[in-house]
Amino acid sequence: MTNREVRKYYEHKPVKPTYFTIRNDSVSLFCATTGADTLPPLLMIHGAPGAWYGSRNLLDDSLLQQHFHIIAVDRLGYNKSRFKGKRKAVTSITTQAVAIHEAMRLNRSHKPGVVMGSSYGAPIAGKMALLYPQEYNHLVMLAAAIDPDQEKFWWFHPFINGGPPYWLFPRFIKSATDEKFSHVEELRKLLPEWKNLKVPVTVVQGGEDDIIEPTNLDFAKQILQGKLANFIYLPNAGHLIRLQRPDIVRAILLNPLPGAKGNTSIGK
Repeated sequence: MTNREVRKYYEHKPVKPTYFTIRNDSVSLFCATTGADTLPPLLMIHGAPGAWYGSRNLLDDSLLQQHFHIIAVDRLGYNKSRFKGKRKAVTSITTQAVAIHEAMRLNRSHKPGVVMGSSYGAPIAGKMALLYPQEYNHLVMLAAAIDPDQEKFWWFHPFINGGPPYWLFPRFIKSATDEKFSHVEELRKLLPEWKNLKVPVTVVQGGEDDIIEPTNLDFAKQILQGKLANFIYLPNAGHLIRLQRPDIVRAILLNPLPGAKGNTSIGK
C-alpha cells in the first residue's frame, strides 16, 4: 500500500493508528499502534515480503483494542524501517529480533504481553521470546516457516538470485528474495535454541497453505515437545491466517493458553 492508499483506507475509520519511528545508532523502526499504551502489548511481526498494514484488520479490531496495546512493525528492510540508514534486506533472525524489541519502548504497562509472528515473522517472534522471556506470556506463530528442511523454493528462484532480473524487481521483492536464500541457514542456527523456550506457545497452520509446507506444524510439535504449547490445524485455511480467520486469531489472543498441551483441528 502507498501512503495515499493507507490514508484513504483509514479516512472514515473510527480509530486510526498512531505512528512512531524508533531510532538508535543502527535502527530506524517504523511502528503503527492502536489501543492504550497502558494495556499489555501485542506485538505483531509480518513475513516476507510484508509491512505493518498487512495486520491492519487486527489493529482495527475494537475488541482487541480494549485488551491490548497493539503494535505492528515494519521489519528491517521493508516499507519504512531501515538498518544503518539503508532499506536493504537484513537476513539475520537475531538482528531482526533485537531491532523489533525496540518497539516495546512504546508500551508503558510494565506487563508481559503477546508476541505474534506470521510466516517468516514467526521464527523472529520465537527468537524474541527466547531473548526476552520476561516480557512475553504468549508466543503465537501463524503459518510458521520454521523447518529448515522444508523451505520451499520455486523454479524461478535461481534466476532472480542476484542476476539481471533481480535488479528489475521492486525493493520489497529484493528484500524477500535475499531473505529467502538465507532462510535455511538462519533456521538451522535457531534449531538448538527451541529447547530453551520458556514462554507458552500457540502454533496455527492451514492445510491449504501453498507458501510454506503444512508439515511445519509437525516440526513444531517435535521441537516443542514438553513445552506448554497448543497446536491448531485449519484444514481449509491458506497462508494468510490472520486475514482468512481473524476470528480464530482473536480467540487465541483473548483466551489464556490452556494448561494442558494439546492439538486442535478446526474444519471450517
